[in-house]
Amino acid sequence: MSGTLNKVMLIGHLGDEVKMHYFDDKNCVGRFPLATNETYTNKQTNERVSNTEWHNIVVRNKAAEICEKYLSKGDKVYIEGRIKTRKWTDDKGMERYSTEIQCTDFTFLTNKNEQQQGQRPNPVQPSQPQQQQNQNSVVPDGDDDLPF
Repeated sequence: MSGTLNKVMLIGHLGDEVKMHYFDDKNCVGRFPLATNETYTNKQTNERVSNTEWHNIVVRNKAAEICEKYLSKGDKVYIEGRIKTRKWTDDKGMERYSTEIQCTDFTFLTNKNEQQQGQRPNPVQPSQPQQQQNQNSVVPDGDDDLPF
């Protein structure tokens, strides 16, 4: 195979809020840690073992602003991107390396309504006859809120 592929797909939870950095040319970068977990049973001790792997996620420009606005610590998110290793010099003049996930696509997996329901009592569910009535009602053309 002559081609190469650098693709990462992660589902995990934010370990902290999105940290934004703005540049003079109106571009910006958002960074946040993402935790993924692996759980298995140790065959010798029959004990459940859980390992957490931390990933440094980098998003740019409009995507970064969206992540900053809608994501918060603990939220579950699907991230797609590529691995990138950066070389930089620390305060002591030592060369350091950082491996990051350059995010190209993401999907929020935590429903904000579910989060809010967890913080207050369950809302009242409509009774069964009302649900059937809503399913059988006819909406005239042009009066619905559907975009298509």
